[in-house]
Amino acid sequence: MSRWRPAPAASTAIITAEGHRRLKDELDDLWRVRRPEVVRALAAAAAEGDRSENAEYTYRKKQLGEIDRRVRYLSRRLRMLKVAAERPNDRDAIYFGAWFEIEDDSGRTQRLRIVGPDETDAAQGFISIDSPLARAALKKRVDDEFEAQLPGGQRVFTVVAVSYETPAE
Repeated sequence: MSRWRPAPAASTAIITAEGHRRLKDELDDLWRVRRPEVVRALAAAAAEGDRSENAEYTYRKKQLGEIDRRVRYLSRRLRMLKVAAERPNDRDAIYFGAWFEIEDDSGRTQRLRIVGPDETDAAQGFISIDSPLARAALKKRVDDEFEAQLPGGQRVFTVVAVSYETPAE
């Protein structure tokens, strides 16, 4: 069995200002805090002698590789991302960065936000601009109905609210 994997589909290179800041903070933390800690621990483990049976050395080498991989990815990705800092002129319709509330055909409501693929978080209701639900919701307004082909099948939704302000928790 080979290790080759097909390249993932290209994702949209757009991000919110908050998401961009989080990725930059993560890169800074990895580079300035975590990586130096792991390098120090790796040097200490290497100084213990026989590396072939040194679990600490093996673990730290693996951890350093993971950090370096993430640093390379974030460095490349941050250069190509476009920060969508401005809000759209038409704030009554759903566009990138919008908070919106939808109701499905069974009466269940969800509050979601359309964000870039690098900042999705289902627990917070952040959905990727590349997702079928976000694509179907784009340009819809309050009381508009739309259909979306989701993994569970075709679903019908109604837009209940649209906002570009962060909701008060």
